[in-house]
Amino acid sequence: MTRMTRRRFSELAAAALLPAPALAQDRSVPLLRRAIPRSGELLPAVGLGTAQVFDRDDPRTRDAATQVVRTLLDAGGSLIDTSSVYGDAEQVLGQVMAAGGWRDKVFVATKLEAPDAAELERSQTRLATRRIDLLQLHNVRDPRQSLSQFKAWKAQGVCRYIGITSTSHRDFAAIEAVLQREKPDFVQIDYSLDDREAEVRILPAAADVHAGVLTALPFGRGRLFRAVRGRPVPDWAADFAGSWSQFFLKFLLGDARVTTVIPGTSDPAHMADNLGAMRGRLPDAEERKKMAAFVQSL
Repeated sequence: MTRMTRRRFSELAAAALLPAPALAQDRSVPLLRRAIPRSGELLPAVGLGTAQVFDRDDPRTRDAATQVVRTLLDAGGSLIDTSSVYGDAEQVLGQVMAAGGWRDKVFVATKLEAPDAAELERSQTRLATRRIDLLQLHNVRDPRQSLSQFKAWKAQGVCRYIGITSTSHRDFAAIEAVLQREKPDFVQIDYSLDDREAEVRILPAAADVHAGVLTALPFGRGRLFRAVRGRPVPDWAADFAGSWSQFFLKFLLGDARVTTVIPGTSDPAHMADNLGAMRGRLPDAEERKKMAAFVQSL
């Protein structure tokens, strides 16, 4: 969903972005992985979101998706997040994985709007896989929401993990309540350097129940790129952030409660740039405060 804004931004800052793909691919630099709290399984800390970028099943979209997924996997990434309501995104992803022989390399996370068997069957068909790595209930709004059907599917081997999602702060109370009662394996919420309510409410609740955290909209729906347009990355951040995308993503990953960030893109160069956030050091607590203050000053 940051596609156009980020493309315009990149035209102004192309020189600063050039080193990023090399950093993402440099296997001599340790890859940042985070343990899923419930199992200890390690996940690469940068994944891929598909909302509004893989939503049309046409040759151009499939070609872009193939390049982006190849870039993700070649750099050591694995998690791709999609949904039954992201247009044709599940279908595009399913075709790309099948054509590349990549299913076993991808940690597939998708979302259902309800605990509905027909919706699940449709997602499995579109994704060309019977087993989902992470099956999430999308846009949880009811604090009394039960995950019993999702737990049953997990017990049956339909999925390996279950989760809940929301990108609306008005639903955070429901997310907190469902986290505490149902104790899912994951929670996915919006969290960015200029939108940090999740730090106060959702991240502590997730930690209490040992749930992994996926962060959607890590660029604030493009707001962050617009705010820094025409500016270089500050000198004091240059040793840990080779680009603005890495600056924004590493702020989130500087919180150990975040498992994986999932920025969306259809551009392989942007994917490589994002993946650079898995290499090199993370900002410490004082640097994160400085990063937040810098963005607030813009």
